[in-house]
Amino acid sequence: MGLSPDRKTEIVKEFGKSDNDTGSAEVQIALLTTRIKDLTEHLNQHKKDFSSQRGLRKMVGQRRRLLKYVKRHDLATYRQLLERLEIRGV
Repeated sequence: MGLSPDRKTEIVKEFGKSDNDTGSAEVQIALLTTRIKDLTEHLNQHKKDFSSQRGLRKMVGQRRRLLKYVKRHDLATYRQLLERLEIRGV
């Protein structure tokens, strides 16, 4: 499981400030969102996979903290991210 290197590179190019920008909050949020969506699909089929449920909760918490950081520092980027990633039914 996990992201393929090609998919990860594609996300970094789409959300990063440069092709090698893997550390900015926007890229981290985009990568976490992709992993969260994949894991949610997995958990719909395997409802009793409790260790994956724990991992999902940890990822959602990490993404929430990163989103809070972006919201504090750049509200326009925050709103754009929510819209592009289709988070929170914006």
